[in-house]
Amino acid sequence: MNKRIKKLARDAGLLVYNPDGQHTKLEKFADLIVQECADKCLAMAYVNPGPHHYAAMIKEHFGVKE
Repeated sequence: MNKRIKKLARDAGLLVYNPDGQHTKLEKFADLIVQECADKCLAMAYVNPGPHHYAAMIKEHFGVKE
């Protein structure tokens, strides 16, 4: 899990420790939120071509891969 996602989870009072090193539901949840944010930016590309850059920045910031 990305350090930024872990920090946000801790800030929200959530547990992020996973002794098995496996992906957690929290990580999947965070990935889905980031993906939705990126998708919204891409939808705006029809109005303004700049959002492609914003979507990539959001994904990179949170460490979400396509």
